[in-house]
Amino acid sequence: MAKVFDWLSSRSKQSDKEPPLLLIGVGNPGEKYAGTRHNVGFMLIDLLGERAGIRLNDKRKDTILGQGTIAGKSVVLAQPRTFVNKSGVAARYLTARFKAKPASMLILIDDLDLPVGKMRLRKSGGSGGHNGLNSINADLGTQEYPRLRIGIGRPTQGAIQHVLGGFSGDEATLLKETLEQAAVAVEAWVEHGTEYAMNHFN
Repeated sequence: MAKVFDWLSSRSKQSDKEPPLLLIGVGNPGEKYAGTRHNVGFMLIDLLGERAGIRLNDKRKDTILGQGTIAGKSVVLAQPRTFVNKSGVAARYLTARFKAKPASMLILIDDLDLPVGKMRLRKSGGSGGHNGLNSINADLGTQEYPRLRIGIGRPTQGAIQHVLGGFSGDEATLLKETLEQAAVAVEAWVEHGTEYAMNHFN
């Protein structure tokens, strides 16, 4: 009888546990797209994994993910295995699997309207025409979730060629600095929440 009680008590504690915070980078899977402007969300997830010692080694159908802690809080780092315009499939899977609300999810995404070297954290809002956010909004049925936009600059050519292209030497240097700052901003978001991170990093 004592064993049954212990088991029930253990199950109760697990169900009372806070769900992890979800950090989801938006990008296109595969070597072909590595280092492109559309994949800055993936780059930031990689950097966060390095800083926190979290390996993305759990491959699922729609996403690859890793679990660990940042600032003492449980987090999931994720890179969808879908293309950008299907990012919502991975977001829906992750929120369902970890029983997390959209407000506990931070989307890391590129932004044409911000120059390289700039970033902007928002607690919610429209997609700004970004297909990744359009997909997430549609699949989750809400746009009430925080997102960190990382500038990739306006194109001098077509938008598709631009987002699927790489960064020039000077831009790459600036992007590296921005991603380092963005990693600190994400860590602050995890530890202190959206308002704090917005006030200190926007």
